[in-house]
Amino acid sequence: MKLIIGLGNPGNEYKKTRHNVGFLSVDKIISSFNLSPVLMQTKFNAEISIGIIAEKKVILAKPQTFMNLSGQTVREISDYYKIEPKNIIIIQDDLDIPVGKYKISKNRNSGGHKGIQSIIDHLGTKNFQRVRIGIAVENQKSPTEKFVLENFGNEEMEMINEIIEKVVNEISELF
Repeated sequence: MKLIIGLGNPGNEYKKTRHNVGFLSVDKIISSFNLSPVLMQTKFNAEISIGIIAEKKVILAKPQTFMNLSGQTVREISDYYKIEPKNIIIIQDDLDIPVGKYKISKNRNSGGHKGIQSIIDHLGTKNFQRVRIGIAVENQKSPTEKFVLENFGNEEMEMINEIIEKVVNEISELF
């Protein structure tokens, strides 16, 4: 069994922000693979969908904690379903990668991403996969905390949608 977690912040005001690229990715995976509708699971404080991708059972989740507290939800879901960290895939935004690019990594430090640090702290390991979707733009003027909560511009959103489509096409290869 695999666990795919999309990182983001709950609420309509954050729906199209840079920090919510993980939520956008999970939504696209669910629709692309015709998985079960997302249901709120209060015991995990997450929206959950369960289905099959590449002949493996998969749980997709969007933590409804705020970004910096994501580790608690990841730990609760992984403990409940007995999923080892090596079978967890986290989809996140990354300020060190230009918008329109992404990287897949494993067993890396948080790089200053507080959501990832929360997951590392709660799991007690960094031995999980990460799909790091770039949100960096040239000449960023806003402080980081403000920038990640800003909406994508139209051109940026087009690039993000293209990257999410590539991630969806490669997701089964991560298994």
